[in-house]
Amino acid sequence: MDPLAVGLLVAVCTILVLFSGVSVGVGLLIVAAGFLLIFDGARSLVALPELFYGELNSFALLSIPMFIIMGAAISSTRAGPDLYEALERWLTKVPGGLVVSNLGACALFAAMSGSSPATCAAIGKMGIPEMRKRGYPDEVAAGSIAAGGTLGILIPPSVTMIVYGIATETSIGRLFLAGVLPGLLLVSLFIAWAIYDTWRRGAAGVALSGINYSWAQKIEILPRVLPFLGIIIGVLYALYGGIATPSETAAVGALLCIVVAMIVYRMYQPQALWAVLRDSTRESVMILFIIGAAGVFSFMLSSLFVTQSVAGWIADLDVNRWVLMGIINVFLLVAGFFLPPVAVILMSAPILLPIITVAGFDPIWFAVILTINMEIGLITPPVGLNLYVINGIAPDISLKKILFGSLPFVGCMVLAIVILCVFPSLATWLPDYLMGPAL
Repeated sequence: MDPLAVGLLVAVCTILVLFSGVSVGVGLLIVAAGFLLIFDGARSLVALPELFYGELNSFALLSIPMFIIMGAAISSTRAGPDLYEALERWLTKVPGGLVVSNLGACALFAAMSGSSPATCAAIGKMGIPEMRKRGYPDEVAAGSIAAGGTLGILIPPSVTMIVYGIATETSIGRLFLAGVLPGLLLVSLFIAWAIYDTWRRGAAGVALSGINYSWAQKIEILPRVLPFLGIIIGVLYALYGGIATPSETAAVGALLCIVVAMIVYRMYQPQALWAVLRDSTRESVMILFIIGAAGVFSFMLSSLFVTQSVAGWIADLDVNRWVLMGIINVFLLVAGFFLPPVAVILMSAPILLPIITVAGFDPIWFAVILTINMEIGLITPPVGLNLYVINGIAPDISLKKILFGSLPFVGCMVLAIVILCVFPSLATWLPDYLMGPAL
């Protein structure tokens, strides 16, 4: 059977299996084992346990549970509401300032937690009721939080970037640095749209709460926020200063976050610490299981020559490389509509990396493009995880309104992709400047 036909059959079966409600990791294992059994015989199944274990036998993977613990420790405290309140006090007199405050709080909290759903929940619980009380439309209040929550998978430290680095054997430090300027660009585009939209609606007065915060009130809340920001800066400095590896840095960051949560927010109760470790373990096992299953899935694609055939077919297309990149972006967008970012990266990165490399694109730059595509998937149906998180926080706001409120921010993300295509150095300059040109 032609490998391309096999690849199409694999894609259809994978979608059907995942849509059946089976978890992503189990679904990938079922598809991989089934196709190997049919096309390569029972003998090929003997190697699957060793392949699964081999994918997880990497020291770099230790950074994933450590960063997740770091995020869980932050998510279990009032860090999110405190970030929101701090920015609200400083930006309350800016037109559209309340939306800007929420977006800024989302960006900072997402960077600390690395979790989009956690960011939506933490900031949305305070931000959405406050914006609605000040007269902001429901779609603006809900859409801005849903979009702001996506920033966590781009702004470092990002678990998604770690997964991409492991899947493509790319420097995690360079990937983190590559996400800094594009992350700031995306935050700036979000804020610019929020200010313009407020002005366009003639609702500049909406943002003005009538509360005049004194300098003492503005400064008073900062001690509750600055320790966590200090940890992020310290983690990034240790990583990029050559002091520690990503795994060592993540472990120290996790420990410091737990200590700060205990000191600043008095999280002494054993049950609270247990909840942090329990939730972190559950999420870490889920991600690591997907990584192992994706390794087996990739082995199946390679054994049946699907990967090589698809790469060869695309390479043989007589099209401009930017047309090729447009096709890849459409593929990533569609995949992001149905699958979580980690699954898309693990399934597609090994296939796409040789294609984009041959076409002359930088793998570090492509990681940023891929990540922004995954961000779009988080706020678009049918999966759109952030949409459902917001609907759970504010059930009286319909999914339709949340979606319509998110669409302008999807436009901002598409614009960011275009800008990065025109100015790729926005993603590559900082890694090259601090770590030297990639070899």
